Parts: sequence; structure tokens; C-alpha cells
Amino acid sequence: MNGKRDKGPDNPWVRKVEPEEGEGAAPEPELPPSPWSLEVPPRENSGWGRRPDAAGTGSTGVPGAGSAGVPGTAGAGAPGAAGSGGPGAGTAGVSGGPARETSSAWGDKVGPPSLRRPEPVKKGPQVPPWLIPVVAGIAVVALVAVGLIVLTGGDDSAGPKPGPSSSGAVTTPPASAYTPPANALPVAFGVSVVPVAGWSVLVRETQGKQLVTYAPNGEPRAFFWVRQKQNVSAKNYMLSIVEGETQNEVSQMGNPRNLVCPGDVLVECIAINYTSVSKGVKVQGFVEAYRRKDGVTTAIDFRTRVDYAPKAEADAAKMKASVVASI
Repeated sequence: MNGKRDKGPDNPWVRKVEPEEGEGAAPEPELPPSPWSLEVPPRENSGWGRRPDAAGTGSTGVPGAGSAGVPGTAGAGAPGAAGSGGPGAGTAGVSGGPARETSSAWGDKVGPPSLRRPEPVKKGPQVPPWLIPVVAGIAVVALVAVGLIVLTGGDDSAGPKPGPSSSGAVTTPPASAYTPPANALPVAFGVSVVPVAGWSVLVRETQGKQLVTYAPNGEPRAFFWVRQKQNVSAKNYMLSIVEGETQNEVSQMGNPRNLVCPGDVLVECIAINYTSVSKGVKVQGFVEAYRRKDGVTTAIDFRTRVDYAPKAEADAAKMKASVVASI
């Protein structure tokens, strides 16, 4: 080593002085235009209210960076260069889908999905195919019927005459030719009873008219009761009365027998006889019922002590005749 400074170009201890401008320095190569200096078109609004990212953004995000990071080398950020982060970059560094490659936010010709539920399709009432011919047939029949009524003038006199009313129909009986005497006791529905001497009205009885005859000691010896009911058969009314008379008694019933109705206004006439023992006393009696065409049934309830039966039955026959004549 000679102690002199080595100013050679290969000496690492010698600081290199850059030549000043215009002093023979070699011109530097011209760099490609920066993508940041290019004019960027205005962003378009997307279908969801946000602004989409610029098309063609690279994955590195470093403008103009190449593979080695040296400006001007392969993969620089020039427009259209591979892997650049500037506008118009190639497909090598692009992380784009349909939204990056088309003008639509959801791909070509695809609209954004709607969050609203689609309205249900309104369906009209289904008409069964068989209903139309049925309705048409009914309409034809109705038109034919109307035409016949118009042609005939609505006169149905040629049709069958209505038959006579059934026996169960309620009709008003003709006025009776019987005129009750002045001492007759009215019952109801035009029926009355003429009491025989020695018989009086039992005041406490409010249903119909009940006559009673007493012994000298004041005890009753016989009863003659006339009562009525509507809309019931003569047989049912008769049986209900005789069952009530012999209740809690030892009785013996005869057979119900039909009677010849004494008038045209009567449609059912029936009677029954019975004997029984009441409080140690033997009694006998009968119940007769007469039903008119208007549905009113009149019943005669006769009851007497056995020891007074001959006189009581003779009086009862006279009073019964006055009742039947007034029915």
C-alpha cells in the first residue's frame, strides 16, 4: 500500500459525485405514463345504493408495480399491462366477477334481486264443466214452463179438483138446533148440562162443571162431571180420566167400547165402565167421551156409591142426554 488514495472507480471508499445536469450525463430512459395521471371516468351508481369499485383493480393495489417492483419492468402499471393496479389492467390480477366485467351490478341482463315477496296470482272461481249444461237445461225447462203458462192463461180449472179434507182437519161444526133450558149450566164450546133436582154444583171445581148429590148426613153419594179438552182423541182422554179416578184404589176395568155417535158433528164416541173400592166403600161408574169435527172432546165422568147406584144412574142418564144434545 503506497499511502496514496486510489481514486479508481472500483474503490468502495471513494464517494461518487454525480455529474451535474448538462455535463455529459447519459439521459435517463423515459418512464411510462403513470396510471394515476390518467383521466378516470365518473363512477356509476349500482342497484344497491353503493358505488362499485373501479373496473380492473389489481390484487396488489400498488399502482404501476411490476413483478420485481422496479418501474418500467415487465408487469408495469401501464394501461393494459398484466398484473397492474391501474385502470384497464389485464385479467392476470383482476379479482372480478360478472359485476366487474359488465355494466350491470348482477351480470349481463340480470336485474338485482327484489326483497319484496311477489304478489300471489289471483285465481278466479273454478266453474265445474258439468255445471254449464245443467244450468242451461234448467233455463230451457223454465222458459218452456213460462211459455205454457202464458199460452194457457194460467187457468188450471181443467186440472184435478182438490179432494175432500181428511177427518182430522179442524172444521167449525154447524150451529146446533138444540136450545138449552133456562136452568142449563154452560160448560164451554157451546156445551151445557141441565142438573136434576137434588144435584148441585161443586163450587171448588174450576175445570168444567161437576155436580154432586149428598146424603142426609152430608156425605157425597154420587158425582157427575162434564169436562172438555182440545186436540186429543176421545179414547186417550177417556183412559186418562178413568186412570185418575181409580188411582190408589182396588179397581176392575171393563173393556172400552165404541158408541154410536148421536150427531153428524161427532167423529169419535167411546165409553168404559169400572168398579172399585175407595176407603172401604164400594163404588162404580163410567166414563164416556165424544169428539167433534172441530177437535173438541167432551167427557162425562160419572161415579156413585154402590148402595145408591139405582137412583144415581137414573139421574145421570137424564143429565147425560142434555149434554149430548148440546154437543
